[in-house]
Amino acid sequence: MNQKNIRNFSIVAHIDHGKSTLSDRLIEITGGLQSREMKAQVLDSMDIERERGITIKAQTVRLNYTASDGQQYQLNLMDTPGHVDFSYEVSRSLAACEGALVLVDATQGVQAQTLANAYLALDNDLEMLPVLNKIDLPSSDVDGTRAQISDVIGLDASNALCVSGKTGDGVPELLEEIVQKLPAPSGDENAPTRALLVDSWYDSYLGVVVLVRVVDGKLSRGQKVKFLATGAEYVVDKIGYFTPKMVDANELNTGEIGFIITGMKTIHDCRVGDTIADARINTIEALPGFKPSIPVVFSSFFPVAADDYPALRESAEKLALNDASFHFTTEKSSALGFGLRCGFLGLLHMEIISERLTREFNLTLINTVPSVLYKVYLRDGTIVDLENPADMPDITKISSIEEPWVRATIMMPDKYMGAIMSLCSERRGVQENISYVGNRAVLVYQLPLAEIVFDFYDRVKSLSSGYASFDYVLQGYQASDLVKVSILVNDENVEPLSFMCHRQFAEKRGRQIVEKLKDLIPRHQFKIPLQAAIGGKIIARETIAAYRKDVTAKCYGGDITRKRKLLEKQKEGKKRMRTFGNVEIPQSAFINALKVS
Repeated sequence: MNQKNIRNFSIVAHIDHGKSTLSDRLIEITGGLQSREMKAQVLDSMDIERERGITIKAQTVRLNYTASDGQQYQLNLMDTPGHVDFSYEVSRSLAACEGALVLVDATQGVQAQTLANAYLALDNDLEMLPVLNKIDLPSSDVDGTRAQISDVIGLDASNALCVSGKTGDGVPELLEEIVQKLPAPSGDENAPTRALLVDSWYDSYLGVVVLVRVVDGKLSRGQKVKFLATGAEYVVDKIGYFTPKMVDANELNTGEIGFIITGMKTIHDCRVGDTIADARINTIEALPGFKPSIPVVFSSFFPVAADDYPALRESAEKLALNDASFHFTTEKSSALGFGLRCGFLGLLHMEIISERLTREFNLTLINTVPSVLYKVYLRDGTIVDLENPADMPDITKISSIEEPWVRATIMMPDKYMGAIMSLCSERRGVQENISYVGNRAVLVYQLPLAEIVFDFYDRVKSLSSGYASFDYVLQGYQASDLVKVSILVNDENVEPLSFMCHRQFAEKRGRQIVEKLKDLIPRHQFKIPLQAAIGGKIIARETIAAYRKDVTAKCYGGDITRKRKLLEKQKEGKKRMRTFGNVEIPQSAFINALKVS
């Protein structure tokens, strides 16, 4: 295919604005799949994606299109996720494209993630094409949405195309617009091979499959290639592209997107953002690649059966190959044995990884309470990165603790503004800005990340009847009055249950955990105290009552002193039992206690 007839583009939008449905229509109209092979959200290949109705992984597909002037075009489409937790997937996809369709739901208007993803496209110097979707719905407001795109994003939307991903209205015109307005790739066809490693995943039959965008030269079957970041060299065994079915080819030319399989056995040779070059030439300069992702939420995964730890580690390595924003290290817990301390981009990201490990690799896992990365400044001048509350240094050595803050943008109909502002204040938020676009308010708040990773998004949705949208970017670190709350069971510290929080919320959250544990830990033959403590100070307590055997059952009549004597003897026995007895905390108690937000 001639390079000037290639178009590489992404579809970016807010959650549920119809990216995957529009992708379906583009595939159907260009004949990528026959109508009998079509199904809704055909590019959402994972079961979790289909069940939840969200896109998690960016997917690529090659479409062949004959324009109105009779010319043949090759369209490489990337369908991207909309949720803030998967923004790293979006940024990677955009780096492999020259253009982006900014898709806006004509019934809901511009939302927070529309804005965030449009800025990502702007950062990558992409040509942006505004498109209005869902025009078949009676509640669509085309003129109002065009005005919002101009006011909020700053794109000229006066001639924005109106389409319906569901019915296919306007999609043929959109294809014409793509080939007319989006630029062709600008690589050098005669230069030595240089390709960008966009994504990779593990296939149980084929091994490591690598998704590439050829920037210069061409990649051919049988060619010896070098991965510049790791220095590993391989021969290309299989090469091809997705339609979205896997189709074999002999080569990929400049500007094309496809896959290569090299028989790679170790995942450490494959880094997302790496440059793949011709192994015979040593002077090739690496491509800029991607900025590494920075995990913001941390949680530990432990297998329920200790023997499953090697399987967990191997599974996590395979998953990290497919998801470059997932990081992990080995961890050992006194209560739960060996596990992994994992870093994520958000709570939904954590949930998806946990579910994928459970489903795809048949593991049964326990997740600890998610926490964020704190910076602990010690009196001797050293700075400690604290991912796990269990690693907190001695409180007497600490000079101050800093926590990450974010800049949050919340867009909603103005009638819900009071409730949302109260929620932000409750979560220690500082208002930065407030503006209006028509009848929609745009709130900008500075918020501590630890206060929003749990249920903030759910609360925003419920307070606004589902109409508000939320997006955030990391701002930096600020000092706060933070404390570590330890949970004691029968006077013994249970480290996996300890957590960090602001001093003003410590008592409330400590009480929540001990109240929950009271219902979860089975009764023993002796009384069990459950306590939440900051250092040596107890801030909350519950007691699990002991089983009581009726030792006075055999006393029928006679003096009261007989009963007293038996009860005193029982009390002494229980006190002795509590001193020597071990409290068995079942796995289910850990799992359910750790779900407390």
